Amino acid sequence: MAARFVSMLFTPFYLPIVGLIALFSFSYLNIFPLLYKLEVLMLTYVLTILLPTLLIHLYRRYQGWTLIELGHRERRMVPYVISIFCYFACVYIMDSVHMPHFMGSIIMAGLMVQMVCALINVWWKISTHTAAIGGVGGALFAFAEYLNFNPVWWLCVIFIIAGLLGTSRMILRQHSLGQVVGGFWVGFVCAAIAILFM
Repeated sequence: MAARFVSMLFTPFYLPIVGLIALFSFSYLNIFPLLYKLEVLMLTYVLTILLPTLLIHLYRRYQGWTLIELGHRERRMVPYVISIFCYFACVYIMDSVHMPHFMGSIIMAGLMVQMVCALINVWWKISTHTAAIGGVGGALFAFAEYLNFNPVWWLCVIFIIAGLLGTSRMILRQHSLGQVVGGFWVGFVCAAIAILFM
């Protein structure tokens, strides 16, 4: 029961919203008006959490699969395509309205994590749950470089959450140890590269 709760609480789609909340709280972006920040968060929520979750749920219901059946490697490609399309739409809209680079780079990081996980999924099932928390860690590392702050305590929190999440995914028999560890490092590296170099 606890493993299911942790898996549901830390859904793979939360990376962009967590990143934007952190930016609005701890960087110079906190000077933006509250209404503007809420609009950005709502756009991000709709396109990176609500819409992909809803479309994947409808796809699963249409196929008549349970959540566990959808978790099979060969059945994950359509959910990946749905989430990549939604993230791309978010990046496109943010670019069209000329939002600050840091905001778009967070969505780009999430998009890059999704694309690399989809590519790896062709040969090997990887944990997108731990890829997402790894992406949060990679984004934190990159922003610490940009904004010159010490991220050690926040990284410790992320490693603890990643450990709980990876353990939960293994208890639920959704992934092996290699898949959760691999997912974490894929997310970490992709997010760090997306933010530092894009």
